Amino acid sequence: MMIRHVAIVGAGFSGTLQAINLLRHDGPRATLIERAAEPGKGLAYGAAHPSHVLNVRAGNMSALPDDPGHFVRWLTEHGKGDTTSFAERVTYGAYLRDMLDQAIAASGNRLEVRRGDVTDIACDDGGARLTLADGTTLAADAAVLAVGNLPPHDPPGFGGALSPDRYKSDPWDPSVATGLDDGDTVLLIGTGLTMVDIALMLEASGYRGRIVALSRRGLLPRRHDAPAPGPGLPERPTESPADLLRRVRARGEAIGWRAAVDELRPYTQAMWANASEAERERFLRHLRPWWDVHRHRLAPQVADRLEAMRDRGQLEAVAGKTIAAEETPDGIAVTWRRRGSETVERTMFRRIVNCTGPQGDLTRTTEPLLATLRDRGVIRADPARLGIDVDGCARTIAADGLPNERLYALGPMTRGAFWEIVAVPDIRQQTWNLARRLSNAQWVGGEGL
Repeated sequence: MMIRHVAIVGAGFSGTLQAINLLRHDGPRATLIERAAEPGKGLAYGAAHPSHVLNVRAGNMSALPDDPGHFVRWLTEHGKGDTTSFAERVTYGAYLRDMLDQAIAASGNRLEVRRGDVTDIACDDGGARLTLADGTTLAADAAVLAVGNLPPHDPPGFGGALSPDRYKSDPWDPSVATGLDDGDTVLLIGTGLTMVDIALMLEASGYRGRIVALSRRGLLPRRHDAPAPGPGLPERPTESPADLLRRVRARGEAIGWRAAVDELRPYTQAMWANASEAERERFLRHLRPWWDVHRHRLAPQVADRLEAMRDRGQLEAVAGKTIAAEETPDGIAVTWRRRGSETVERTMFRRIVNCTGPQGDLTRTTEPLLATLRDRGVIRADPARLGIDVDGCARTIAADGLPNERLYALGPMTRGAFWEIVAVPDIRQQTWNLARRLSNAQWVGGEGL
């Protein structure tokens, strides 16, 4: 099929790079549709607080897989850092916006950015027709869902019955830190990277009260250390998950756990693709929390700040489970139980913030576009309910199990197929690959001629 025009839904990191790469491949013209006021940044970089920094060194944060030094050169030109630095997230957002502005200026009308909210996409052999909230439609030969992460689900017992002043279901709500006194206690549900961001933001805003971070295991992300790569693995590991875990532990003793985890990176997508559904389920049930805290690490300066908050007693990380939440005139009373204990505790909190992290379960989403496409059978959830089901070419899979030749998906919502697809190094390669496919003049059955 001939691809002359691609519509991209979402102008965060994935969507912006998809549009830029289509131009770089001299491919079809693109329309980038974004409902937020400012395209090119997305939630990760557009909603970041000035105290938030990247979790990856600048030397590996180029947005372009064929130009690994691109971001560092941009930093140098703007006097903002070097290869080994952990740049501020707002700086990375400015970098992406600068790339988008330059691409638009050089596109010769081949790239259009359109403000709007896509509510439906209809696909047939003739292409894709997108409907926007204002009633207008847009015709394209293919469409790409680049919607980023979905907001977290409310934990059981939390949500609509609680006042929005006291319970923040959206951790990026600008009012999270407002109205707090140092005598208040704040509960952060979750102990991962989102919790770290919110704890640092609360501290940076001047809040000096107590913060309790609660999750089932109470695990905190580990810190980055000086790069110390091991010899690397010559080929993809093929052991069972249990044997692989033993191997990683042994390698960790020999070369350090960071190097033992990092040397798996070139193979993790292939390992996930070759794992059975049962193996994936066991990994998600038992090993995912441990993988996450070792794989997705903190910049040293962030780890230092978090440790200082814990040392002075401002921040406490607790392993446990919430049972119920009841709003009272004084706050929200949370009934909960510590891990390994039968004793039920009841604690009063002035504010509770949902920091459980982004969720991708398509069967539970209320995001209007995805819910509409799901209900019509245009897309379906992947077997692990991590996001949108796609094939190896990023084509979405319909409810009947057939791939959509006109509708693709990118970024974190494709983690069910690729697992490692939430970080810049992985997404930049995914957008590059799809741009190359869509830039092929002729397509037959999803395979480039």
